[in-house]
Amino acid sequence: MTQPRARAAQSVDEVIERMRAIKARLDPRDGVACFNRMYLRVTELVGERLTAGSFQDRAFIEHLDVDFANLYFDAVDAAETGRPVNAAWQPLFEGRADRVVWPIQFAFAGMNAHINHDLALAVVTTCIECRTTPDTPPVHADYLKVNELLAQVEAEVRASFEVQIGKADTRAAEPLKHLVASFSVARARDAAWATTEALWHQRNLRPVYDATLTAVTGTTAPAGRMLLTPVLPPAEQPDGDV
Repeated sequence: MTQPRARAAQSVDEVIERMRAIKARLDPRDGVACFNRMYLRVTELVGERLTAGSFQDRAFIEHLDVDFANLYFDAVDAAETGRPVNAAWQPLFEGRADRVVWPIQFAFAGMNAHINHDLALAVVTTCIECRTTPDTPPVHADYLKVNELLAQVEAEVRASFEVQIGKADTRAAEPLKHLVASFSVARARDAAWATTEALWHQRNLRPVYDATLTAVTGTTAPAGRMLLTPVLPPAEQPDGDV
C-alpha cells in the first residue's frame, strides 16, 4: 500500500526543514543524499540573502524558491511511495545506489534534472501565481542574483572534488575530470531561462507547451545518465562531503 503524498512546503524555512530531514534519513553515500546536500547549502544561502534584503522582490524569490523545491520533493515522494519518478529525475533515482559513481556526479546529475527540467516550470508557475511575467523587472535580475549563490556552492563542491581526486592515479582520473567539467550550473540556468521564455509564451497553447516540455525532458534525462557514467571508484570520503 502506497503512502499519501507529503504536504507541499509553504515557506523557505519549511523547504530547509524538509531537506534537513531528507539528509538525516538517507545514507550519506546515497545519490539523492549527495544532491540534497548541495541543494540544502544553496537554499540556506538563499534564505540568508532573503533575510538580508539582497533581492529586489523578496516575495517573488521566496515564492519561486518554494515552488522550485516542491518539484524536487515531488520526485522524492514519488520514489518513496512507489509512484513513477519524472523521466528527467530517473537517472539520479535509478542510479542512486551505484558506489562507483562519485558524490559530485550525483550532485550534478540532480542539478541537471532540477535546473534543466524543473526551473522553467517553477518560474512560469510563480509568475502566474504572483501576477507578473518573466520580462517584468526585477524578475530576471533577481534570478541572476541566485546564480551568484549557485556559483559559490558549485565552487565549493568542485574544490572538495579536486582534493579527493588528487589522491587518485592521474591517468585514471582524467576521464572523470572531463566528465565533471562537462556540467556547468551557470550554463544550465541560462538554458533554463530560455526555456522559461518559450514556455511562458506557450502557456495558453497546451499542445505546443507540452511538446516543448517533452523535448526538454528528452535532453535532460540523457544528460543525467551521462553525468552518472561510472568511471573511477571514489575514495572513501567523510560523511557530508559532496
